[in-house]
Parts: sequence; structure tokens; C-alpha cells
Amino acid sequence: MARFIIPLLIFSALFFFIEFYAFQAIKTLTKNKVIKWIWIVVALVVYLNLFYTLFSTPRSSGQTQGFQLAAGLLLTFLIPKLVLVVMMFGEDIIRVVQKTISWISAGDTKPLASRRAFISKIALGLAAIPFASFLYGIIQGRYNYKVLKYQLTFDDLPDAFDGLTITQISDIHSGSFTNKEKIQYGVDLINEQKSDIMLFTGDIVNNKADEMDTWIEVFKQLDAPLGKFSILGNHDYGDYVNWNTKEDKKNNFQAVKDIHPKIGFDLLLNEHRYIEKDGQKIAIVGIENWGKGFNQAGDLAIASTGINKEDFKILLSHDPSHWEYKVKQNDFNYHLTLSGHTHGLQMGIEIPGFFRWSPSQYVYKQWAGLYEEFGRYINVNRGFGYHAFPGRVGIWPEITVIELKKGSKTQIS
Repeated sequence: MARFIIPLLIFSALFFFIEFYAFQAIKTLTKNKVIKWIWIVVALVVYLNLFYTLFSTPRSSGQTQGFQLAAGLLLTFLIPKLVLVVMMFGEDIIRVVQKTISWISAGDTKPLASRRAFISKIALGLAAIPFASFLYGIIQGRYNYKVLKYQLTFDDLPDAFDGLTITQISDIHSGSFTNKEKIQYGVDLINEQKSDIMLFTGDIVNNKADEMDTWIEVFKQLDAPLGKFSILGNHDYGDYVNWNTKEDKKNNFQAVKDIHPKIGFDLLLNEHRYIEKDGQKIAIVGIENWGKGFNQAGDLAIASTGINKEDFKILLSHDPSHWEYKVKQNDFNYHLTLSGHTHGLQMGIEIPGFFRWSPSQYVYKQWAGLYEEFGRYINVNRGFGYHAFPGRVGIWPEITVIELKKGSKTQIS
């Protein structure tokens, strides 16, 4: 407990600073004590709920839905208040500068109360935008499934696979799900794409295999005539839970791997499969998780043993940092890599063809969507599910459909 005291004091001081300045906007605009007390009580409930959840939830249970809800409420109320802090603290700096000038010049310049009220109104108006966005993200945004379609052209694609369609899903995170009807809708939408192959790129659970028990019957409905293939993600190894024994962790890991055949997926553990059609073939290569700063069980060399360099290859690798550091310049030429992991941090702004931003881009060079370097491609799926924050704001859950065509290589702008 002692090791939590200093971080707790630091965060408490930070939260107090944020709340103090955010409260200035309310105090400036109204003298109604009921409104002021409602503001204070709501803030206390949000913070106390978070701290209670953190200290009452054993690490052996992982990040529970209760924790995710507490974190979601904190972000929903805290992010808008940061807008208030910037506005009100900035106005205070202007007031200090004005008073300093007034003191030096022996003048009588005084800050205008009307300006303070005006700034407070503007600040509250701006803060309402992220507040409403986060509420929507928790209530509906996490189920706002988007089908993104790409067509990629390769000059060395075998003729038999010209027009092959692939559906990629990633980051199911079944331990976060609460609404079976919405998840069923997402699964039905995947099947509506009627792709030839289905590829899942990891994180089927948050931590524990039994998180998937309720959802096996739903996800076993997924269908693809030429096969369904999958890999593991960093959350599938159970590394974020304090297990009672090493044996418990080992058994859970095996149970996670056993989920894949139960829902009809061929789990690739540093191995590959050939798909054959009209006497021609392409390779589906799947590695265990490899990520910068994460578990690096993935072994590309082992997974590719027996594959010819000239074979057309689709690589499944959960973490896009693997492509950045190990794959994109690999002489073996992995034509297309499919990843997930980032979720696009589940929040950001995307205006197709014009502008996109997410805090995720400061961590991952390839953080969402399709990228090309050295004639090789990677698609980073934004994820089907959600984790930690129980919602999505601007970065919607994704179902990717990729069509492979024979011809001159696609240029990604």
C-alpha cells in the first residue's frame, strides 16, 4: 500500500488543481448553491468511485467491467474540465499581467468582471462538446461498426486469386462486452461482407479465457468459404493479471488457445498455411505476439519455414510495431501484413481524405488504416471491441474488407 501513497498524492493534487479551475467557471456564472453543490458532489463521486474500484479490485481479476466504467466516467467528466482549465487559467494569467502593468505604471487598470463571465460561458460551451462526445462514445459509439473497404493490386499475385476478398477483424476483447444484441449485429455485419477468407489478428479476451464463454455461440457463426485463420494478441497471454500460481497462468493460456477452434478459427502459432486454388497457392503466415516493449514470442523465421521467397504472402502480426522494425524491409517480401492492437486509442478525429488525429499516433507510426513502404503494405485494424475505456469517440470499431487484384502495384497516397 505504501508504494501507492506518493502517486496517489500526486494525482490528488493534480485533480484538485483541475477541479479548482473548472469550478471557477461555474462560480463566475451562477450564485445558485444547489448547482455548485451538484458540481462538487458529482466530481467527488467520480473520483471516489475510481479510487474505490482501483483499491478494491484484486489484480488477479484483471481490468473488470467495473474498472472500465469507472475509468470511462472519469474521462467523460475530466476531459471537458481540461478545456475549462485552459480557458480559466489562461484568463488568470492575463489578469496577472494586467495587474503587473497597472502596478508598474501606477495606473488603475482593473480586470473586467464581465470579461470573466464571458470567458466562463465560452469555456463551458466548448467543454460541452467533448462531454457529449464521450457520453455518445460510451452509449453508442462502441457499437458504431464501420466497414472499410480497400482494393490492393499486386503484379505477382497468382492469377487464381485475382479478386480474392479478405475480411479482417481484430481486438475482440470479449471481457468488455455487455450487450449481446449489439455484438450479434456486429457479427452479422461481418458475415454480410461474404468474403472468401476471414482473418483475426489477436486479443480475443482482455485477460482470461472464461471471458469468452458467453460469446462463443455468437462468434462461431462467422463464416468464410476458404477458411478462417487467427493469431494471438498481447492480452491473450494473461500477462496483465496476478495469477496465484504459474500453473494457473499456463492453464489459462491453453484455454485461450482452445477458444479459436471452438469458434472455427485455425490458430497460427508461428506457423503458416497455404490456400490453394486452381493449382496455385498463397501463404497465410501467423506469428505469436511481437511488439516493441511487449511480449515478443513471435518468430517470423520459424513461421515462414517451408515457404518460398517468391510465394505470395499475407502476414498476421498483432502489433504494427513488428512491421515497422522487422517486416517492412525484410528481404523475404511479406506482401501484406494485417495488424491491430492500437485501437486508434478509441478516441480521435477522422475526416476521410482530409484530416485525422489520435493520441495513438504519438506511440505508433502505423496506428490505423492502410500504409505502404518499400512496396509492402500493412493494414492496422481499429479493432472490433474496446478495452479500458468502455467507448469510442471518433475512432469507430472496424471491419476491414480487402480485395486483392492482379496488376500494377497499388499506390497509397
